[in-house]
Amino acid sequence: MRNVSVGLVQMSCSASQSENMQKAIAGIRQAAAQGAQIVCLQELFTSLYFCDVEDHDNFQLAEPIPGPSTEALQPIAKELNVVIIASLFEKRAEGLYHNTTAVIDADGSYLGKYRKMHIPDDPAYYEKFYFTPGDLGYKVWKTKYATIGVLICWDQWYPEAARITALMGAEILFYPTAIGWATSQEEATNIEQYNAWQTIQRSHAVANGVHVVSVNRVGFEQSGAMKFWGGSFVSNPFGTVLYQGSHDQEETKVLKLDLADSDRYRTHWPFLRDRRIDSYQPITKRYLDEG
Repeated sequence: MRNVSVGLVQMSCSASQSENMQKAIAGIRQAAAQGAQIVCLQELFTSLYFCDVEDHDNFQLAEPIPGPSTEALQPIAKELNVVIIASLFEKRAEGLYHNTTAVIDADGSYLGKYRKMHIPDDPAYYEKFYFTPGDLGYKVWKTKYATIGVLICWDQWYPEAARITALMGAEILFYPTAIGWATSQEEATNIEQYNAWQTIQRSHAVANGVHVVSVNRVGFEQSGAMKFWGGSFVSNPFGTVLYQGSHDQEETKVLKLDLADSDRYRTHWPFLRDRRIDSYQPITKRYLDEG
């Protein structure tokens, strides 16, 4: 057995970045007290989900990475001996911004960052207004407790991102997330959307034989057009849901994962063995139309 305890901090956010940071730190401390060794925070946890509107003033929320938020979290990671996965709004240069996640190891060292590759543009999710697509490629980090891969929200829907990150050696895929229901929708649509969101990520677990940890936010925010649906969850390497959070409550949850499960499932269901990598070149095309 190779047990690793992961902590999920599902919370609501306010307009105060300092209050959000303190709430996140309190969640990290609570998770660590319950035995967490790796703690994942939700997408853009230091602020409201500002992408529900196109407003140039929101660029003032961004910061360099490493920068103030990583500097606030590094001593916490060292004190508690936990790995922290922190999703932040990165200012890379004047006029150049990314949706980025920083990884801090259990000794407080900054290991690096992943920039969100897939950028959505939908009503109340105007991320293309703010974020330049990631250019660092897919990333894994050898932390004190496990080799982890981090992808961000809209990346969740793309099997290619999960596959590449798993092939790079990720033992757990973490997905910091901010996703919700339009308040104008009927309940049947809400259920269908949540089920699709969870199912696609569970399929990444099955196809790659790795645990998946997805951490979402809860509550209504700025425009009131969106209710973030929470529902943070953990899947084992064969798609079984080990934990699912509520849709409307702030929660901190710690689960113990056995990383040896990956070898067991991969040998019994040898998808990686049977991949026909010689036949996959068409995947690099946008669409295989005639001509």
